[in-house]
Amino acid sequence: MPKLVLLRHGESIWNLENLFTGWTDVDLTETGEEEARKAGELMRERGLKFDVAFTSVLKRAIRTLNISLYALDQLWIPVNKSWRLNERHYGALQGLNKSEIGKKYGEEQLRLWRRSYDVSPPALTLEDDRYPGKDPKYRGLSAADLPVAECLRDCLERFYPYWHSTIKPEIIAGKNVLIVAHGNTLRALVEHLDNLSSDQIIDLNIPTGSPLLYHLKADGISLGREYL
Repeated sequence: MPKLVLLRHGESIWNLENLFTGWTDVDLTETGEEEARKAGELMRERGLKFDVAFTSVLKRAIRTLNISLYALDQLWIPVNKSWRLNERHYGALQGLNKSEIGKKYGEEQLRLWRRSYDVSPPALTLEDDRYPGKDPKYRGLSAADLPVAECLRDCLERFYPYWHSTIKPEIIAGKNVLIVAHGNTLRALVEHLDNLSSDQIIDLNIPTGSPLLYHLKADGISLGREYL
């Protein structure tokens, strides 16, 4: 049966500094690099061999994937990068301190912006330097594809087409797949695979650098999951 491993990137610089990150392209900390290496070692100890990998276009995920594949001695496998695997876009909150936002707007509002299914944070303006249309990574995408802020539902709607059109067919073909991405895009996939409700997904957290292994039927339906 095919296997699927979901891996959230290692600790990033802005994770450490407690800042909203979203699509901001920050790097890993030394701890994050070590988390990525240990993740690769855990997968190697389990004898996991992958046929293909997927990641976002953000360096914290790309570097986590590369470090993990090096530890696995599987750097040779094909890697696909897509903006659809990017972290949820936190709009005008990106770069701001989460604790300070909680003090300014209240802890309940902070919780809604961070964890709720359908409440978006304040949006960026198109003139803002943080607007992804100013980033060459997203050259060629239409304005409709470029978020100014996203709730978790928006993140799901962005990710699902890529899952169904590109990733799931690899699983149905019998391939073992590694996805290295971000907390919210991986939460979106867990919601789908485990058939969770929008209320259940609110409290789900995926820790950095911890491989989550899914055992799948040939049609991609989950038979269960475990952290390595």
